[in-house]
Amino acid sequence: MQEVADIIREYGEDYKRKHKLPGRMIKAMNAIENCRTSKLGGHIDECDNCSHIKISYNSCRNRHCPKCQGLAKERWLIDRKDDLLPVQYFHMVFTIPDTLNPLTLRNQKEIYSILFKSVSETLIELGKDPKYLGADIGFIGILHTWGQNLIDHPHIHCIVPGGGLSFDTKRWISSREKFFIPVKVLSRLFRGKVLFYLKEAHRKERLKFPGNIKELSKEREFNMFMDSLYKKEWVVYSKPPFKNAEHVLEYLGRYTHRVAISNNRITDIKDGKVTFRYKDYKDGNKNKLITIKAHEFIRRFLLHILPDKFVKIRHYGILSNRNRRTKLKRCKEILGISTKETKKKKSWQELLLELTGKDPRKCSCCGVGKMITKEILSSYSDKNMQIKKLIA
Repeated sequence: MQEVADIIREYGEDYKRKHKLPGRMIKAMNAIENCRTSKLGGHIDECDNCSHIKISYNSCRNRHCPKCQGLAKERWLIDRKDDLLPVQYFHMVFTIPDTLNPLTLRNQKEIYSILFKSVSETLIELGKDPKYLGADIGFIGILHTWGQNLIDHPHIHCIVPGGGLSFDTKRWISSREKFFIPVKVLSRLFRGKVLFYLKEAHRKERLKFPGNIKELSKEREFNMFMDSLYKKEWVVYSKPPFKNAEHVLEYLGRYTHRVAISNNRITDIKDGKVTFRYKDYKDGNKNKLITIKAHEFIRRFLLHILPDKFVKIRHYGILSNRNRRTKLKRCKEILGISTKETKKKKSWQELLLELTGKDPRKCSCCGVGKMITKEILSSYSDKNMQIKKLIA
């Protein structure tokens, strides 16, 4: 199978030479390239029955690596299972106009933070409004920055329980079967908040205007740009509610730890070009192939390397960390479900066995023996450190 790592190994160094890249992008490229190779070290296991030897190399654990999200996603879903309520859930998507993308791309941390703040304030304020629900609501927000063709397309997915906790904490107030806040109301309040915070960021000189958006640094040009965004209808999409809590978990699994492109979408790497599958939403969701130059593929992939320490999955309202032990617990009591914490962290071996039915501790050769770790393999960086110490 062709992988993002193969593209970076073959064309990454040349791309780095020709482009000045931020450290976080270089770090991500190096991690993906070295993932599950001898450069990251590993361990040697031996079967206690037939003496079969197996060498395993370590994962990079970079959150942008297509090979490292499976177990991280499953651990996250296990943690979220205790937060589920026996109510209907809604899926909302908040999207900014594509004319805002050039500014966003050059101010990722600032504008992604504005998006989260605007989405959370929009949902929580309207949820508290008696006209719509009149309760404390909660939701999970997940930032995605890409479209199917890897072009920048920032948007936030929200998973929202259908209802909320009454202000006196005595009742669960259920929403209507269709989402309790009209989409047009959501989109206009969201638009107003994003543009308000953008103007504030501009006034406080927190925005940068390099390259072909240099003109926006001028007060008059920036205000005209803001006015044009006010005149647009912003897109907020609401999907039909989930049938039950299990469907919520299944759906969350598709979105939470997804990276810009999975390895199974790449079909060919040849003659300096990459071909991959994408879904064309403008043409009836048809699956199509697109071929682009390898350097262009790397450029598009790097658009979605998030700023260091930027949190892309966030919990709000009754689902936030500070409210989980109080308001969320109260919701469970009202809805008649257990409030006991049943979390017991599983090892990666136990988790893999549960997910795939394959026990990595059992010998794949004889099928009887147990694999015992005999030796830890040092990483490439560890070896360099040892060499440096010897030289010193």
